Amino acid sequence: MTPFGALEWQIARRYLRARRRERSISVVSTLSITGIVLGVAALIIVMSVMNGFRVELFDRILGVSGHVVVQAADGMPGYDDLADRLEGVERVERAVPYVLGQAFASGAAGSSGILLRGISPEDFDRTEIIDDHIVAGSADDFGEDRGLVVGAGLARALGVTIGDAVTVMTQDGPVTPFGVTPQVDNYPVAAIFDVGMSQLDSTMAYLPIADAQLFLNMEGRATGIEVFADSPDDMDALKEEIAATSDVPLYLSDWRQHNRAYYTALTVERNVMFIILTLIVLVASMNVISSMTMLVNEKTPDIAIMRTIGATRGTVLRVFLMVGLTIGVGGTLIGLALGTLIAVNIDAIRRGITGLFDVELFPPELYYLTQIPSDLSSTQTLMVVVISLVLALIATIPPAWKAAATDPVVALKSE
Repeated sequence: MTPFGALEWQIARRYLRARRRERSISVVSTLSITGIVLGVAALIIVMSVMNGFRVELFDRILGVSGHVVVQAADGMPGYDDLADRLEGVERVERAVPYVLGQAFASGAAGSSGILLRGISPEDFDRTEIIDDHIVAGSADDFGEDRGLVVGAGLARALGVTIGDAVTVMTQDGPVTPFGVTPQVDNYPVAAIFDVGMSQLDSTMAYLPIADAQLFLNMEGRATGIEVFADSPDDMDALKEEIAATSDVPLYLSDWRQHNRAYYTALTVERNVMFIILTLIVLVASMNVISSMTMLVNEKTPDIAIMRTIGATRGTVLRVFLMVGLTIGVGGTLIGLALGTLIAVNIDAIRRGITGLFDVELFPPELYYLTQIPSDLSSTQTLMVVVISLVLALIATIPPAWKAAATDPVVALKSE
């Protein structure tokens, strides 16, 4: 025996089709469905974009900077041996010694501050986020010459392309009797990369580690070792294992410390947006109460007649539950389809609007990404659908209960 019989479905369908004198009920019901559709769709879209931001941002940042940075006060004169020991730690995929320094670069059409980063050719090949996003030139000869690998944004700022010379200057030059003198050198552009994150593309320049050490006056030393783990989780345990590999004190910092502002901001924004947009669904559910209450008041004589010919309170309750749930389920499913469609094609929609109205909706220098990311989570989508259906059910129960409690004698007398 099914909880909803054929007769109850037939009556519910009749009540959902508004007659001429019930247009006001139809308008309120339409607004209720529209509110649920917009609320569910907005929740799915916003949560997908926020997830996409988090995934893209940290994939790019951790793809370059690693999960844990290992440093020592003495400049790590034996950094190669330490890197080999770190790669023996169970969760460590690779350990990359690097040299990092601030410098000032000038090209044919401009100048800019840069982060000069030196790593070995082998480690550069293993840095997939850079090596896989070379858009001009080639990094195959990285380490065989003094070629500079720069970001696309930096190349535009300097006005240089493949083969052009870039003048690089730093204050970390040799020490003379007159003090520290600036170090100046020229490097040809060997390759240009574009990882889609303006913060990296507009500031980073790579040199072979031997050339970077010579230029930054750090021969035989390294700024640190970046450790890339198999997972960004449980960094505290990993740092304990790393610390145990060395006899000298090490300073360890992980991605949570380096990117605390990004991580905290994204988490807070996602939670707040979820609460705010859930309120839209809640308001739409309150409209369901209004439309259902109006329907119950309009159908009071019909309810009385059904009760007098043998319909039970349970029958009346189920009829109006079906009416309210149809509104809730219909709005939720339409919102699910609309939200999923937009979330999957969000960047194509952004490009279309930009081209049509000539308005930049997503400036990369502000959001650090060149396209709107979207990561549709099945778990979060299911949670949105469940919340919408539960709110619709809760909103339907009071009017349906009122209809079931209608006294047929009193209702017929009032008519």
